[in-house]
Amino acid sequence: MDIKNTKIELIQWLTTLEDKSLIEKILALRNTEQEDWWKDTSEAEKNSILKGLEDAESGKLKSHSEARKTYEKWL
Repeated sequence: MDIKNTKIELIQWLTTLEDKSLIEKILALRNTEQEDWWKDTSEAEKNSILKGLEDAESGKLKSHSEARKTYEKWL
């Protein structure tokens, strides 16, 4: 089953729900999924991401083909 059909089935199922507690659980799940992932990221990961952004902004990047050449034996 493809994702589009699965979504349609979920929508159809949601429209039939009468159980308020189940609807609240679904809403809580949706809200959890919308939270900012940055706050759950470790300091080491944040520092690594920020360093990568700094490198990108200062032009310290390698092209995809250069990276593939360097890491070819592990790919």
